[in-house]
Amino acid sequence: MSTDQKQALSAHLKAIRRMLIISVAAVAVLFVLFFYLLCGPLVDFVLAPVRARGIEVITTSVSEALMMQFKVCLIAAVIAGMPVIIWQIWVFVSPALYPQEKRLFATLFFVALLLFVGGVVFCYCLVFPMAIDLFWSAADGVASTLWSVKEYFNFVLSFVLPFGLMFELPVVVYMLARRGLVTYQKLAHSRKYVILVIAIIAAILTPPDAVSQCMLAIPMILLYEVAAQLARLVKPKKPAEAQ
Repeated sequence: MSTDQKQALSAHLKAIRRMLIISVAAVAVLFVLFFYLLCGPLVDFVLAPVRARGIEVITTSVSEALMMQFKVCLIAAVIAGMPVIIWQIWVFVSPALYPQEKRLFATLFFVALLLFVGGVVFCYCLVFPMAIDLFWSAADGVASTLWSVKEYFNFVLSFVLPFGLMFELPVVVYMLARRGLVTYQKLAHSRKYVILVIAIIAAILTPPDAVSQCMLAIPMILLYEVAAQLARLVKPKKPAEAQ
């Protein structure tokens, strides 16, 4: 490795270290503030869906409640610190991009962030209460409903985060279409199979009524259609342009 390559590698490593230190420091400061000032309201917000239904949440170990508070405040700190994290990523990446690539990268990054937040909000406000009602009603007459706070919090994350990722579908399809890996014809050909899978998922996750199932299935189908139409509009890169 030449001297110039070593210097370039060293500069990249320093930039990565600086990016990580600033991002972690921002999240750590926010975590401390949230834990000592807003821990109670944050926990109440997470537990609101079960408390509204009269479901008792219990702890099954000594540290379970404290660890749940740590996790809630940490996730809140990461979300609140996202502007700092995004800015640090942009500072690291932007010097290697051409002007037109900077505009495209900034647009895609902003759209992806909005879609992820939109997916999480949509799930927590509309779909997640349906799932709570489903599991609560399933236990009615079978057993007393006592949910572990640890298991409930893990369920919230495993249920809400996939919706945020699912809402990234238009951005993913756009990037694949630009590379020529996905076309509108392929997505249109798979439409009926995708709708069938979505209908099955909606039937499993929602209570057995048409309204609840449609509230989940229709946004997912529309999201797929948006991604398909986006693939129709995107022109794949030419080999020279990709290079």
